[in-house]
Amino acid sequence: MATPQAPAPSDESSQSTLSDEELVTAAPEVLATSLREYLHAWAQKIRNGESGALPVIVGLILIIIFFRIERRVFLSDTNIVNILTGSTIYVMLGAAEIFILLLSEIDLSIGFGAGVGGLVIAELIASPVNLPWWLGIIGGMAVMAVFGALQGSLVSRLNLPSFVVTLGGQLALQGLLLVIANLDPTAVGGVIQIDPGSPIYKLVNGTMSPGLSWAMVIAAVALFGIASLVKNRARTARGLTAPPLGVTLISIAIAAIGGILLVVTANANTPSGIPWVFPFVVLVLVFYTWLLGRTRIGRYIYAVGANPEAARRAGINVRWIVTFAFIMSSVTACLAGVVYESNQGSMSIDINGGQLVLFAVATAVIGGTSLFGGRGRMFNALLGGIVISVVVNGLAVMGVGAAAQDIATAVVLLAAVTLDSLVRRRAAAH
Repeated sequence: MATPQAPAPSDESSQSTLSDEELVTAAPEVLATSLREYLHAWAQKIRNGESGALPVIVGLILIIIFFRIERRVFLSDTNIVNILTGSTIYVMLGAAEIFILLLSEIDLSIGFGAGVGGLVIAELIASPVNLPWWLGIIGGMAVMAVFGALQGSLVSRLNLPSFVVTLGGQLALQGLLLVIANLDPTAVGGVIQIDPGSPIYKLVNGTMSPGLSWAMVIAAVALFGIASLVKNRARTARGLTAPPLGVTLISIAIAAIGGILLVVTANANTPSGIPWVFPFVVLVLVFYTWLLGRTRIGRYIYAVGANPEAARRAGINVRWIVTFAFIMSSVTACLAGVVYESNQGSMSIDINGGQLVLFAVATAVIGGTSLFGGRGRMFNALLGGIVISVVVNGLAVMGVGAAAQDIATAVVLLAAVTLDSLVRRRAAAH
């Protein structure tokens, strides 16, 4: 006769008997039913090495305090806008690299990919072609998508190391820049000017009106709040875990405070208003976040990055996933080229693609994306890009040369990689 089984413990009883080690194995919202329990679970994960983005945020605050002490002008309205505007190119480059790092691969062609994509767009919207700006962007993205598909196919189908493939891609794109510029007799010195009246030029150099800036931020915060509350309610209705209501309300409040501070600072600047590049970058990150977190192909990218053999045995087309990631990386590099040429007011063959790709990797890793694949989010690029922009801008305000800026960025990158390695070892030990 079968032995009767004891009834399964309720959620309350199971949570009350959870040990500290068990708290580390799950996200705080899995175990918490209140704000207090959530904070306790989160604090326990930090004590056991799962600190997430907290060290980067703390480090960013300390860096800002240091530069503020050294130069009072560092936190002026004008310089804050300069920092955020300067971070947009790093954010876009970092987002491009994240697609590849999630697979535990690397793309060294991103810097010159931004150059070729930007140059193609500049050629298409300038005389004698004179295409509409949006059609020019589509053309540049199409060119880079083909290039990304080629690189992805070499990596996935021939099993060539991505380091070698993309290093060759970097050299090929650098040569392609010269070819495109030489075919255009109007490109004096390899430089193509962007029409100041073009929306591409105004992306970085143009701003919203103060009223529109307030309307955009209010709408964005409202949409974020509604989406967060609806998502949590839907997950709860399906019997899935969701953060406590208090955590959701705090996140909405933080978003609202950040939006208010951004509008107040931007409106106090000259010219007043939020630069158009801010919502552009945020929309790209939101779309990519949805792509990675809400679609099948996004989840497959994480699966392949975590364990490609297990993903293959589960029926995932690993070759297509790798190729798709390289396509998205190259397309995003083209969008980074749009931001770059808007900031410069022109596109030139002397773009420092080698340095830009280093910033791309640094942005992704500093923001929290793992070099070992399977871990990272698109908004890691936002945090990493701001960190790099703060360092570069702060040293420039202090009058430090480019050499010291590169060294400082290298130190920050090495610190982030070291932290990533230590977190992985600590997590593996637990």
